[in-house]
Amino acid sequence: MTRGGETEATRYISSNMAALYVSAVRTLRTRSPIFVAPRRFQSAIASMKEILEGELEGIRQAGTWKTERVITSPQAASITVEGTEGNILNFCANNYLGLSSNPEVIAAGKKALDTHGAGLSSVRFICGTQDIHRELEQKIAKFHGREDAILYISCFDANAGMFEVLLGKDDAVISDELNHASIIDGIRLCKAQRFRYKHKDMRDLESILQQTQGCRMRLIVTDGVFSMDGNVTPLREICDLADKYNSMTFIDECHATGFLGATGRGTEEFLGVDGRCTIINSTLGKALGGAAGGYTTGPKELVTLLRQRSRPYLFSNTLPPPVVACASKVFDLLMEGEANLPRKVAENTARFREKMVAAGFTIAGDNHPISPVMLGDARLASEMSDALLQRGIYVIGFSYPVVPKGKARIRVQISAVHSFEEIDRTVDAFVDVGKQFGVIS
Repeated sequence: MTRGGETEATRYISSNMAALYVSAVRTLRTRSPIFVAPRRFQSAIASMKEILEGELEGIRQAGTWKTERVITSPQAASITVEGTEGNILNFCANNYLGLSSNPEVIAAGKKALDTHGAGLSSVRFICGTQDIHRELEQKIAKFHGREDAILYISCFDANAGMFEVLLGKDDAVISDELNHASIIDGIRLCKAQRFRYKHKDMRDLESILQQTQGCRMRLIVTDGVFSMDGNVTPLREICDLADKYNSMTFIDECHATGFLGATGRGTEEFLGVDGRCTIINSTLGKALGGAAGGYTTGPKELVTLLRQRSRPYLFSNTLPPPVVACASKVFDLLMEGEANLPRKVAENTARFREKMVAAGFTIAGDNHPISPVMLGDARLASEMSDALLQRGIYVIGFSYPVVPKGKARIRVQISAVHSFEEIDRTVDAFVDVGKQFGVIS
């Protein structure tokens, strides 16, 4: 039987051929590396690429392009860099104590690799908690003089996971306007009323505390040290206001833990207000071995609740055993007081800052090993850092959006393992390059 010249058989074949075609296309889309996207999809990709290339070209034209230099050696005071010859003095790492390549720290990591494996392939509450994780958390709490501590894969995660758990719609969070991006992002996740006070402005902070007295809980949030400027928060005054207005305090100590203060206990010790902060978040990825990891330490009830509800903790893999062991060894060194490294950091910092100011440079910050050489112009900061690399000094220019427009700088960071001779050589290189670019006369 036919209809318009088409038999039942041909209709059957056509129908099945169409089904096979659809099936084949679906398979190619999901499995084949050579599948050619439909024209409309190609057009969308082309449009996206054009938009993104415009953004990238704008960064290039502004002189704020960030080039990743490739280090071909361990992190240390002196490193080797792809494209250069010989050893380069490294003055831009967060390796404040110089322990990233310390033999005892490395040995601890190697031992843990043998005894506890490369990783846990799991999150903590399923099957990812080992004895060394709990031991490190206990050391952290003891080091800071707190009740308990909880580990995260990074301090960014610690900041992302804390505010949402602690604060609800009846609470208020009051944050310094220059706090780190991870704090800002963490606060965005919580349902509390959100306020920002002017940077280190205690009058503005008190005004907000007065406005929010009807809230259930209030949390004042600040970096201990602001990483772009190297300036220290007025923690004593903040704690005094917290006491006066029955509020809590939170401090991010990423650029203080391990080296600021006589024994490296951070901003509290540096300013003589030990134990007054309610909550401390910090990192294992800077002074404390330099690998990765972060933590929250404070009241036991808070830490226990974070283990139950903190999303970055519940849904991120466990910190690898070698990383845990390296950080644990660093805490041992600090608490045993053998190395006296915080004092060496302070001495090196004072020497660099004094000599640079005497040479005519403007150095921001509060006697912190973060020593920003203020230049203002983004292109100048980038070109000067390149010129310094050619003289054997590894530093990086910082510009917008990492710092505000017009505030470009070369951020120099001092380590305990730098010698006085190396610091003097770096100052001499800055003087030569500064004269070449007309920054100093």
